[in-house]
Amino acid sequence: MAYAKEKEIAIAAVQAAAIVCEKVRAEMVPEAIEKSDKSPVTVADFGAQAIVCKMIKDAFPGDPIVGEEDADDLRTPDMASRLAQVTNYVKAVLPDATDAQIPDWIDQGNGDVSPRYWTLDPIDGTKGFLRGDQYAVALAMIEDGDIKVGVLGCPALKLGDRSGILFVAVRGEGALMMNMDGSNPEKISVTSSSDSEHFRFVESVAHGDQELHARIAQAAGITTESIRMDSQAKYGAVASGNAVLYLRLPSPKYPNYREKIWDHAAGVLVIEEAGGKVTDMHGKPLDFSKEPRFVDTQGVVVSNGEIHDQVLAALAS
Repeated sequence: MAYAKEKEIAIAAVQAAAIVCEKVRAEMVPEAIEKSDKSPVTVADFGAQAIVCKMIKDAFPGDPIVGEEDADDLRTPDMASRLAQVTNYVKAVLPDATDAQIPDWIDQGNGDVSPRYWTLDPIDGTKGFLRGDQYAVALAMIEDGDIKVGVLGCPALKLGDRSGILFVAVRGEGALMMNMDGSNPEKISVTSSSDSEHFRFVESVAHGDQELHARIAQAAGITTESIRMDSQAKYGAVASGNAVLYLRLPSPKYPNYREKIWDHAAGVLVIEEAGGKVTDMHGKPLDFSKEPRFVDTQGVVVSNGEIHDQVLAALAS
């Protein structure tokens, strides 16, 4: 099967990063909420990126990684205690990790968009992570601008009898949903618009133009209130047939905002391999071949495919 090694390493890397994120959240978040300094997010971001980059580079040393974090701050003397925290958590999955190695591993994620590269969001959904709600570890491999492998780890997501879900997709091979440990995999697909129980839409808790989201959803025939959750877990909700639409439209406060590739790459492939569709708000495909931010597209529309043209028409009007 194509990209078998990439899939295997990506799954293992996301699983390892999620173990660290959950350990950080269990041990540090209550204190951080009191202090409001987001320290656990920093520790978990750094730890997750270090682990994923280390594992990808060991397996594919020639592949650039475009990640969200860099280790400049972590190398300063006043961050020595924070670095020690990061190292301690990383040792939960890489026991031989040292303070000297961690910043270098993190900075392996400072690569450029290339003919073949990986993109990583070590913690997608910072506010959800802090609240004890949804977040995701999102990793994808892109070749010639086309997403080939996508793995989305959602440790807090509950769908049906699953709690903690890993979404995995390889181009041309469909999308899978499994437990975070890789057990009980099942093929997933988007749901039909005739599925009245799941004819609903998801949106971010805080990002985007929620008033516009509601109007567009209504124009597509969706009359139920939105489900609001952080992170690319929303992609998983649509791909698994638990919703038919995810809208992320620019906020009126920031009309020129452009989305970042690591916030969408893994989720886009999972949706497409589950039979759905992803474009920007004008119907243009998202371009993963140029920059860390989408330069020529605006907003994101994710659907089961059936209602996509209807949604775009509502946006155009």
